[in-house]
Amino acid sequence: MFDSVLVANRGEIAVRVIRTLRRLGVRSVAVHSGADADAPHVRAADTAVLLGPADSAAAAESYLHVERILAAARRTGAQAVHPGYGFLAENAGFALACAEAGLVFIGPSPSSISLMGDKIHAKAAVQAAGVPVVPGSEGDALDDGELLAAAREIGLPVLLKPSAGGGGKGMRLVREDAALPEEIAAARREARTSFGDDTLLVERWIDRPRHIEIQLLADTHGNTVHLGERECSLQRRHQKLIEESPSVLLTPELRAAMGEAAVRAARACDYAGAGTVEFIVPGDDPSSYFFMEMNTRLQVEHPVTELAVTVDGARIDLVEQQLRVAAGEALAFTQESVAFQGHAVEARICAEDPARGFLPTGGRVLLLREPSGEGVRVDSGLALGTTVSSSYDPMLAKIIVHGPDRDTALRRLRAALAETCVLGVITNAGYLRRLLTHPDVVAGRLDTGLVERHPELTVAAATDNPGAEPGPGVLEPDAEALEPDAEALVATALARQAALEPVPGADGWVDPFSLPSGWRTGSRPAWTPHHLRITGAEPVTVLVRPVHDGRFEVRLPERAAFTARAVRDGDRLLLSLGGVTRGFTHAVDRHPDGGSTYWLARDGDSWAVRPYDPLEQLALGGPGAGAAALNAPMPGTVTVVKAAVGDLVTKGQPLMILEAMKMEHVITAPYDGTVEQLRVVAGGTVAMDELLAVITPTGSGPSGSEAIEEDVR
Repeated sequence: MFDSVLVANRGEIAVRVIRTLRRLGVRSVAVHSGADADAPHVRAADTAVLLGPADSAAAAESYLHVERILAAARRTGAQAVHPGYGFLAENAGFALACAEAGLVFIGPSPSSISLMGDKIHAKAAVQAAGVPVVPGSEGDALDDGELLAAAREIGLPVLLKPSAGGGGKGMRLVREDAALPEEIAAARREARTSFGDDTLLVERWIDRPRHIEIQLLADTHGNTVHLGERECSLQRRHQKLIEESPSVLLTPELRAAMGEAAVRAARACDYAGAGTVEFIVPGDDPSSYFFMEMNTRLQVEHPVTELAVTVDGARIDLVEQQLRVAAGEALAFTQESVAFQGHAVEARICAEDPARGFLPTGGRVLLLREPSGEGVRVDSGLALGTTVSSSYDPMLAKIIVHGPDRDTALRRLRAALAETCVLGVITNAGYLRRLLTHPDVVAGRLDTGLVERHPELTVAAATDNPGAEPGPGVLEPDAEALEPDAEALVATALARQAALEPVPGADGWVDPFSLPSGWRTGSRPAWTPHHLRITGAEPVTVLVRPVHDGRFEVRLPERAAFTARAVRDGDRLLLSLGGVTRGFTHAVDRHPDGGSTYWLARDGDSWAVRPYDPLEQLALGGPGAGAAALNAPMPGTVTVVKAAVGDLVTKGQPLMILEAMKMEHVITAPYDGTVEQLRVVAGGTVAMDELLAVITPTGSGPSGSEAIEEDVR
């Protein structure tokens, strides 16, 4: 076994690898960018080495810089390098560079990585080994005409796939013949950008397929075993969201057959280490499974196998097995030693906003609550104060649960997601919880298109229990149920109202003129307006005035007034509406400019609510008013600016491109008009909701929000 290992990665996978190294008594070396100087993986390691400039988050200057990683290994005396996943994990050149530097690369050989990293040659290799493959094009370096001909020969629909890389990037599903030329061009562009190689192949598309993968372990002594399957069918745009093991689809006989096919695929490339063979499986005919690709690394979802599979009755640590194989040890067990015990499910927590089309998010972690309890495991790269940057992958943590059966595991995971709270960063935890309540998911009727068919799950539910029915209060039948966004606005307004209340003097006297509701003789208190805006939504004015016993009368636009009450209990804010009390976790982010963002979270969902100045909108457009402020929908880098101040623009015209977490977002003109202000330049970074530009409309501008005609003080 090694004495010291360098972990060439960051985030939750680096923390997870370091945990096993510490258990085995192996010293750990972390590497980091300047932006990650205080990251959890840096704190967890025995030694940490700065790779890039102290003020930079660029992966090219740190986690992707081969020479600097090798220099860090030499400097610290590391004997081996664990690549984690992503970054350089499937880079044959990096594996070769490690070997040339006298370091052990904890993974397969460069030749295995190269063969399985080229989908065209990988497909040919496993087909020769007797593994069934999806019908598709043959040969490499096909030009556009050859791809068109192959697609038409196979028959639509077809799937265009880059030969290099993975993770779903560059893949295009094409159902119409007329769309083929444009989709081929688009797939080539994305493949070239993502992998530096625009070679494509085309395969027959299988409608409503299931995505099932087999976990493998192989040593350098000729032993290869499989550890059963993981079902990864719940995915969005080829990015996995939920993984589980075992799959409800497979019989013991089919599991054995697919496992043996995966073993043959591994032997076809002389594989050593931990790897995964992925299959596409028709849901209506599981025995007709097809090889899709082989991942020559540890998978994100490997903890599912670690919780669900036993070897000689004990759980297995796949990172430990990687280390032992890399150190030259033979596997200490055979296929007959492997068995399933119970059921495990994993959910990926990502910095993205499902309600806004899964746009990347970011920010500083103000409050962190990660779940715990029986059968719950959390692999996390988060800590209080962590800044989530737009420079890296959006995955922050994984919640993995185990139960004696699938129903128990799903129930525990739903509860764990409800308990998850990351104030300061919008995540997908609430969305994943709702996804796990969908009847098809509960019943195990899965396919890779299920997520995309149910966009309604992206919006926070009106009740905190999937089986509950929203409606009036029991003791207040006239009370109207509010949507979650409206509840968050009301809770914020009442929290702000409480902060405005004057503190009594030593004698208990309160100056009546300091009351936020004003002081009047023989009259009702005045309304206090709270101009608020949830990130990505339109501004709303919430009117509040005291009633009695700590309760308030509240008005929202186009709603009748109602009574509400909010009570602070530490970082909890208990909101009572219509006789029903629900709690939010609550924190306030005080900005250097004096502003504030009010963060609330409940059942995995979170809201960022900011005060909004209605006069600011008027000021942006000058005397003409009616101008539209274009704010950044996500934190990121402005890569291209296509407009200048004074330009006449038309509705839908691209004005700039914003990039974050490997995603591009085009900012377009909301209507015909003139660019009044432009606050950004190419190469500059912007924060969430930062002002990008102001467009003054031609003719009538956008209508403003309706005012509430009341006595407002």
